[in-house]
Amino acid sequence: MAEMASMQAFVHGRVQGVFFRASVESRAEELNLTGYVRNRPGDVVEVVAEGEKPQLEKLAAFLKVGPPAAKVEDIQITWPEYKGEFTRFRIR
Repeated sequence: MAEMASMQAFVHGRVQGVFFRASVESRAEELNLTGYVRNRPGDVVEVVAEGEKPQLEKLAAFLKVGPPAAKVEDIQITWPEYKGEFTRFRIR
């Protein structure tokens, strides 16, 4: 089994009102990740996810592009300590 990990990302750009959160939720579920995605002030979307590190890296790669209508301008990703605090992935 792969190492369990946590990821937090702040995605900047045209990422609100373009199905970004719904597409992140769908991708995270496909990857068997838990956590959440939510809008933040100033055209920023926050993603907090937990699961196997290789799956989190796939989600991170997806976040750098986003769905077709999105325009990702910048992304900051950190890898906080894994806590196992979520049971599923959802939009907040």
